[in-house]
Amino acid sequence: MIDHMNLFVSDRTQSKRFYEAAFAPLGYRVVMDGPWGTGFGTHKPYLWLADGQPTDHMHVAVVAETREAVEAFYAAAMAAGGRDNGAPGIRAHYHPDYYGAFMLDPDGHNIEAVCHKPLR
Repeated sequence: MIDHMNLFVSDRTQSKRFYEAAFAPLGYRVVMDGPWGTGFGTHKPYLWLADGQPTDHMHVAVVAETREAVEAFYAAAMAAGGRDNGAPGIRAHYHPDYYGAFMLDPDGHNIEAVCHKPLR
């Protein structure tokens, strides 16, 4: 349903470095970058980082193709300076195969990677 969204950040240079590291294991990269913002995606930008006052309590979930990608996202995000907000694991209260990890970015946004596929 959502084509793209903006995430306002206080320091786009710092946030760009952070998201480049955190999103690399998921196959997301910078696909557009300019004075209007930095866009992450695969072939087009889905998530934009824009200069501005960060919104409180923003939660963004991105798709991970595998559970291993969720774990790699979490490790990369933590190594890049993220703060733990939920280690990789099953969140059965959503559904039995919901495997996600949550971290807080430099502005405190809750960023999640989630895989909905069953364990093989």
